[in-house]
Amino acid sequence: MTLTQDHFLGGRVRLWQPVAGYRAGVDPVLLAAACAARSGQAVLELGCGAGAALCCLGARVGGLRLDGLEIQPDYAALARRNLSENALTGTVFEGDVAVPPAAVRQVSYDHVIANPPYFEASKGLAAQDAGRDTGRAGAVPLADWLGLAARRLKPGGFATVIQRVERLPELMAAFDAVLGSLELMPLIPREGRGPRLILLRGRKDGRAPFRFHPGPIMHPGAAHGFDGEGYTLLFEAIFRDAASLPFPE
Repeated sequence: MTLTQDHFLGGRVRLWQPVAGYRAGVDPVLLAAACAARSGQAVLELGCGAGAALCCLGARVGGLRLDGLEIQPDYAALARRNLSENALTGTVFEGDVAVPPAAVRQVSYDHVIANPPYFEASKGLAAQDAGRDTGRAGAVPLADWLGLAARRLKPGGFATVIQRVERLPELMAAFDAVLGSLELMPLIPREGRGPRLILLRGRKDGRAPFRFHPGPIMHPGAAHGFDGEGYTLLFEAIFRDAASLPFPE
């Protein structure tokens, strides 16, 4: 596997990634920014890949235990390397979300985060690289991802997921079956545009009513061009300065 080392969060995170396989974009960075973990807490990422979200979260919040579950051995090994080289503490387990290893089933967490595959395995064209294909399309239903998240959360713990808006109905149903106090935050590409990505958060044993928050705008301007390049100040701070993306109080 040929690798590159890429910089995230203005160089705070250095991440080894495969040249030809699944490569992290903005999605894991946004997921990490939206996780409200505090120092001293434990976080589990389901389907952690090479560990981009875990490393970005650890760069923003010190003193976390950062565990991951990854089905692909090569990516699990990369995630371990990336955690170590970014001076972060955690364990990366190899296994399937649908049938997690015993070691995962024995631990409880304050937060569970996930960036599940955006497409169902039966829909769309498969990627030529097997690692990239597994990252973008999966056979495990979202209900299994959320079921495992709920079982691994401590009482009052939070699950946070980033997903394409097309799968929101399935994701909402999966959350609603096992978690409460659901909060939805769409990510708006530009003013006047519909969201492509959404963040959804739920709480174990939560009883608060559902909240649909206004979505922050990612890019300035009406279209890509002179006035529409780059990111708004909020997202510049997230991507360059490790700022958080909190759900509104």
